[in-house]
Amino acid sequence: MQEEQSHESAGKAPGCPQLVDSHCHLDFPDFADELPEVIARAEAAGVKRMVTICTKLRNLPAVRAIAEAHDPVFFAAATHPMSVAEEPMATVEELVEIARHPKCVGIGETGLDYHYTRESAEAQKESLRIHIEAARRTGLPLIIHARDADEDIAAILGEEHESAPFDCVMHCFSSGPDLARRALDLGFYLSMSGIAAFPRSTDLRKIFAAAPIERILVETDAPYLAPPPMRGRRNEPAFVAHTARVGAELFGLSEAEFAARTTENFDRLFRKAAAWSPDGHG
Repeated sequence: MQEEQSHESAGKAPGCPQLVDSHCHLDFPDFADELPEVIARAEAAGVKRMVTICTKLRNLPAVRAIAEAHDPVFFAAATHPMSVAEEPMATVEELVEIARHPKCVGIGETGLDYHYTRESAEAQKESLRIHIEAARRTGLPLIIHARDADEDIAAILGEEHESAPFDCVMHCFSSGPDLARRALDLGFYLSMSGIAAFPRSTDLRKIFAAAPIERILVETDAPYLAPPPMRGRRNEPAFVAHTARVGAELFGLSEAEFAARTTENFDRLFRKAAAWSPDGHG
Protein backbone atom coordinates (compact mmCIF):
# COMPACT_ATOMS: atom_id res chain seq x y z
CA MET A 1 0.00 0.00 0.00
CA GLN A 2 1.08 3.58 -0.59
CA GLU A 3 1.36 4.36 3.11
CA GLU A 4 3.69 1.42 3.63
CA GLN A 5 6.35 2.56 1.16
CA SER A 6 9.55 3.76 2.74
CA HIS A 7 11.00 7.17 2.01
CA GLU A 8 13.93 5.43 0.40
CA SER A 9 11.87 3.41 -2.06
CA ALA A 10 9.60 6.39 -2.75
CA GLY A 11 12.55 8.52 -3.77
CA LYS A 12 14.14 6.14 -6.24
CA ALA A 13 13.61 7.15 -9.84
CA PRO A 14 15.78 5.15 -12.24
CA GLY A 15 16.16 6.83 -15.61
CA CYS A 16 15.66 10.37 -14.28
CA PRO A 17 19.17 11.72 -13.69
CA GLN A 18 20.03 15.35 -13.07
CA LEU A 19 16.54 16.67 -12.42
CA VAL A 20 15.91 20.07 -10.85
CA ASP A 21 13.08 20.82 -8.42
CA SER A 22 12.54 24.39 -9.54
CA HIS A 23 10.13 25.31 -6.72
CA CYS A 24 9.79 24.02 -3.17
CA HIS A 25 9.44 25.35 0.38
CA LEU A 26 12.14 23.77 2.51
CA ASP A 27 11.76 26.30 5.33
CA PHE A 28 8.23 25.14 6.11
CA PRO A 29 7.71 23.35 9.45
CA ASP A 30 6.91 20.13 7.56
CA PHE A 31 10.66 19.63 7.01
CA ALA A 32 12.05 20.99 10.25
CA ASP A 33 12.91 17.64 11.81
CA GLU A 34 14.66 16.01 8.86
CA LEU A 35 15.80 18.59 6.34
CA PRO A 36 19.25 17.03 5.72
CA GLU A 37 17.59 13.67 5.09
CA VAL A 38 15.06 15.25 2.70
CA ILE A 39 17.86 16.86 0.70
CA ALA A 40 19.84 13.61 0.69
CA ARG A 41 16.83 11.67 -0.60
CA ALA A 42 16.40 14.22 -3.36
CA GLU A 43 20.02 13.83 -4.47
CA ALA A 44 19.71 10.04 -4.35
CA ALA A 45 16.65 10.32 -6.64
CA GLY A 46 18.63 12.34 -9.19
CA VAL A 47 17.35 15.74 -8.06
CA LYS A 48 20.64 17.60 -7.98
CA ARG A 49 19.37 21.14 -7.41
CA MET A 50 16.39 22.68 -5.62
CA VAL A 51 15.06 26.23 -5.42
CA THR A 52 13.43 26.96 -2.07
CA ILE A 53 11.04 29.90 -2.04
CA CYS A 54 10.76 32.62 0.58
CA THR A 55 7.10 33.70 0.66
CA LYS A 56 7.38 36.34 3.39
CA LEU A 57 10.43 38.56 3.53
CA ARG A 58 10.54 38.36 7.33
CA ASN A 59 11.34 34.66 6.85
CA LEU A 60 14.31 35.43 4.60
CA PRO A 61 17.05 34.69 7.19
CA ALA A 62 15.80 31.11 7.63
CA VAL A 63 15.41 30.51 3.89
CA ARG A 64 18.81 32.01 3.10
CA ALA A 65 20.44 29.89 5.81
CA ILE A 66 19.11 26.70 4.24
CA ALA A 67 20.64 27.64 0.89
CA GLU A 68 23.93 28.58 2.53
CA ALA A 69 24.12 25.28 4.43
CA HIS A 70 23.33 22.97 1.50
CA ASP A 71 25.17 23.14 -1.83
CA PRO A 72 22.24 21.79 -3.92
CA VAL A 73 19.80 24.41 -2.60
CA PHE A 74 19.20 27.89 -4.05
CA PHE A 75 16.54 30.38 -3.08
CA ALA A 76 14.17 33.02 -4.40
CA ALA A 77 12.37 35.69 -2.39
CA ALA A 78 9.16 37.71 -2.56
CA THR A 79 5.96 38.51 -0.74
CA HIS A 80 3.41 35.87 -1.73
CA PRO A 81 0.19 37.40 -3.10
CA MET A 82 -1.86 35.74 -0.36
CA SER A 83 0.30 37.49 2.25
CA VAL A 84 0.34 40.98 0.73
CA ALA A 85 -2.46 42.31 2.94
CA GLU A 86 -0.74 41.31 6.17
CA GLU A 87 2.90 41.92 5.30
CA PRO A 88 4.75 45.21 4.70
CA MET A 89 4.78 46.08 1.01
CA ALA A 90 8.14 45.08 -0.45
CA THR A 91 10.20 47.71 -2.21
CA VAL A 92 12.21 47.33 -5.39
CA GLU A 93 15.35 48.39 -3.55
CA GLU A 94 14.79 45.77 -0.85
CA LEU A 95 14.38 43.00 -3.41
CA VAL A 96 17.42 44.15 -5.39
CA GLU A 97 19.53 44.03 -2.23
CA ILE A 98 18.30 40.51 -1.40
CA ALA A 99 19.17 39.43 -4.95
CA ARG A 100 22.84 40.29 -4.41
CA HIS A 101 23.26 37.06 -2.45
CA PRO A 102 25.15 34.53 -4.60
CA LYS A 103 22.48 31.86 -4.15
CA CYS A 104 19.44 34.09 -4.72
CA VAL A 105 18.38 33.05 -8.21
CA GLY A 106 14.84 34.39 -8.66
CA ILE A 107 12.24 36.99 -7.70
CA GLY A 108 9.13 35.26 -6.42
CA GLU A 109 6.82 33.86 -5.89
CA THR A 110 4.64 36.84 -6.64
CA GLY A 111 1.44 37.12 -8.64
CA LEU A 112 -2.30 37.21 -8.06
CA ASP A 113 -4.54 34.90 -6.03
CA TYR A 114 -8.25 35.65 -6.19
CA HIS A 115 -9.30 32.24 -4.89
CA TYR A 116 -8.67 32.96 -1.22
CA THR A 117 -7.65 36.63 -1.14
CA ARG A 118 -9.65 38.52 -3.76
CA GLU A 119 -10.28 41.31 -1.25
CA SER A 120 -6.62 42.34 -1.51
CA ALA A 121 -6.58 42.35 -5.33
CA GLU A 122 -5.43 45.95 -5.70
CA ALA A 123 -2.58 45.51 -3.21
CA GLN A 124 -1.59 42.29 -4.97
CA LYS A 125 -1.40 44.13 -8.30
CA GLU A 126 0.80 46.80 -6.76
CA SER A 127 3.06 44.17 -5.22
CA LEU A 128 3.29 42.27 -8.52
CA ARG A 129 4.46 45.36 -10.38
CA ILE A 130 7.10 46.01 -7.72
CA HIS A 131 8.42 42.47 -8.12
CA ILE A 132 8.42 42.78 -11.91
CA GLU A 133 10.59 45.88 -11.68
CA ALA A 134 12.95 44.05 -9.31
CA ALA A 135 13.22 41.21 -11.82
CA ARG A 136 14.10 43.71 -14.55
CA ARG A 137 16.77 45.43 -12.47
CA THR A 138 18.40 42.23 -11.27
CA GLY A 139 18.05 40.18 -14.44
CA LEU A 140 16.65 37.33 -12.35
CA PRO A 141 13.57 35.43 -13.52
CA LEU A 142 10.17 36.32 -12.09
CA ILE A 143 8.29 33.41 -10.47
CA ILE A 144 4.52 33.77 -10.86
CA HIS A 145 1.71 32.35 -8.75
CA ALA A 146 -1.68 32.66 -10.50
CA ARG A 147 -4.96 31.35 -9.13
CA ASP A 148 -8.41 32.35 -10.39
CA ALA A 149 -6.90 35.53 -11.84
CA ASP A 150 -6.00 34.57 -15.40
CA GLU A 151 -7.22 37.73 -17.15
CA ASP A 152 -5.62 40.18 -14.74
CA ILE A 153 -2.33 38.32 -14.56
CA ALA A 154 -2.13 38.07 -18.37
CA ALA A 155 -2.94 41.75 -18.76
CA ILE A 156 -0.34 42.93 -16.25
CA LEU A 157 2.42 40.61 -17.45
CA GLY A 158 1.75 41.53 -21.07
CA GLU A 159 1.65 45.26 -20.39
CA GLU A 160 4.80 45.21 -18.27
CA HIS A 161 6.71 42.98 -20.67
CA GLU A 162 5.87 45.27 -23.57
CA SER A 163 7.14 48.22 -21.53
CA ALA A 164 10.42 46.48 -20.71
CA PRO A 165 11.03 42.73 -21.03
CA PHE A 166 11.86 40.30 -18.24
CA ASP A 167 12.17 36.53 -17.86
CA CYS A 168 9.40 34.59 -16.13
CA VAL A 169 8.11 31.15 -15.14
CA MET A 170 4.48 30.36 -14.44
CA HIS A 171 4.99 28.32 -11.29
CA CYS A 172 2.79 25.27 -10.67
CA PHE A 173 0.86 26.05 -13.84
CA SER A 174 -2.75 24.87 -13.56
CA SER A 175 -4.64 27.63 -15.37
CA GLY A 176 -6.39 27.44 -18.72
CA PRO A 177 -5.08 27.29 -22.29
CA ASP A 178 -5.52 31.03 -22.89
CA LEU A 179 -3.10 32.03 -20.11
CA ALA A 180 -0.68 29.30 -21.20
CA ARG A 181 -0.70 30.61 -24.76
CA ARG A 182 -0.26 34.23 -23.68
CA ALA A 183 2.61 33.30 -21.36
CA LEU A 184 4.36 31.27 -24.04
CA ASP A 185 3.90 34.10 -26.55
CA LEU A 186 5.81 36.34 -24.14
CA GLY A 187 8.66 33.84 -24.02
CA PHE A 188 7.80 32.61 -20.53
CA TYR A 189 8.11 29.09 -19.13
CA LEU A 190 5.43 26.76 -17.72
CA SER A 191 6.31 24.70 -14.67
CA MET A 192 4.78 21.26 -14.24
CA SER A 193 3.87 20.25 -10.69
CA GLY A 194 2.26 17.13 -9.27
CA ILE A 195 -1.13 18.49 -10.36
CA ALA A 196 -0.24 17.56 -13.93
CA ALA A 197 0.10 13.94 -12.81
CA PHE A 198 -3.29 13.73 -11.08
CA PRO A 199 -5.67 11.33 -12.87
CA ARG A 200 -8.29 14.05 -13.40
CA SER A 201 -5.85 16.56 -14.90
CA THR A 202 -6.41 15.47 -18.51
CA ASP A 203 -7.01 19.00 -19.80
CA LEU A 204 -3.93 20.33 -18.03
CA ARG A 205 -1.77 17.58 -19.53
CA LYS A 206 -3.05 18.58 -22.98
CA ILE A 207 -1.92 22.16 -22.33
CA PHE A 208 1.57 21.01 -21.39
CA ALA A 209 1.76 18.59 -24.31
CA ALA A 210 0.95 21.42 -26.72
CA ALA A 211 3.73 23.64 -25.34
CA PRO A 212 7.29 23.62 -26.69
CA ILE A 213 9.49 21.29 -24.64
CA GLU A 214 12.01 24.17 -24.52
CA ARG A 215 9.64 26.06 -22.19
CA ILE A 216 8.90 23.34 -19.63
CA LEU A 217 10.20 23.06 -16.07
CA VAL A 218 9.30 20.61 -13.31
CA GLU A 219 8.75 21.25 -9.62
CA THR A 220 7.17 19.83 -6.49
CA ASP A 221 5.84 22.90 -4.62
CA ALA A 222 6.71 20.70 -1.63
CA PRO A 223 5.34 20.11 0.94
CA TYR A 224 2.17 20.40 -1.18
CA LEU A 225 0.74 18.54 -4.19
CA ALA A 226 2.53 15.19 -4.02
CA PRO A 227 2.15 13.38 -7.36
CA PRO A 228 0.89 9.81 -7.69
CA PRO A 229 1.83 7.33 -6.31
CA MET A 230 2.69 9.58 -3.33
CA ARG A 231 -0.65 11.41 -3.31
CA GLY A 232 -1.83 12.08 0.23
CA ARG A 233 1.67 12.23 1.67
CA ARG A 234 3.84 15.21 2.43
CA ASN A 235 5.55 16.11 -0.82
CA GLU A 236 9.34 16.46 -0.99
CA PRO A 237 11.86 17.26 -3.75
CA ALA A 238 12.67 13.61 -4.44
CA PHE A 239 9.12 13.13 -5.70
CA VAL A 240 9.64 15.47 -8.66
CA ALA A 241 10.89 12.36 -10.44
CA HIS A 242 7.32 11.01 -10.52
CA THR A 243 6.03 14.19 -12.18
CA ALA A 244 8.94 14.07 -14.62
CA ARG A 245 7.94 10.53 -15.57
CA VAL A 246 4.49 11.81 -16.59
CA GLY A 247 6.12 14.68 -18.47
CA ALA A 248 8.32 12.29 -20.39
CA GLU A 249 5.26 10.35 -21.51
CA LEU A 250 3.50 13.55 -22.63
CA PHE A 251 6.41 14.59 -24.82
CA GLY A 252 7.26 11.13 -26.10
CA LEU A 253 10.71 11.20 -24.52
CA SER A 254 12.60 8.81 -22.33
CA GLU A 255 12.78 9.81 -18.69
CA ALA A 256 16.48 10.59 -19.07
CA GLU A 257 15.81 12.77 -22.13
CA PHE A 258 13.02 14.68 -20.40
CA ALA A 259 15.23 15.22 -17.36
CA ALA A 260 18.02 16.53 -19.57
CA ARG A 261 15.73 18.87 -21.52
CA THR A 262 14.05 20.36 -18.44
CA THR A 263 17.43 20.79 -16.76
CA GLU A 264 18.68 22.66 -19.84
CA ASN A 265 15.58 24.84 -19.62
CA PHE A 266 16.22 25.55 -15.96
CA ASP A 267 19.81 26.54 -16.68
CA ARG A 268 18.69 28.84 -19.49
CA LEU A 269 16.16 30.61 -17.26
CA PHE A 270 17.96 30.49 -13.92
CA ARG A 271 21.33 31.55 -15.28
CA LYS A 272 22.70 32.50 -11.89
CA ALA A 273 22.07 29.00 -10.54
CA ALA A 274 23.66 27.48 -13.65
CA ALA A 275 26.81 29.55 -13.15
CA TRP A 276 27.16 28.96 -9.42
CA SER A 277 29.83 26.65 -7.99
CA PRO A 278 30.65 25.89 -4.34
CA ASP A 279 34.17 27.30 -4.77
CA GLY A 280 33.76 30.17 -7.20
CA HIS A 281 30.11 31.07 -6.53
CA GLY A 282 29.59 31.59 -10.27
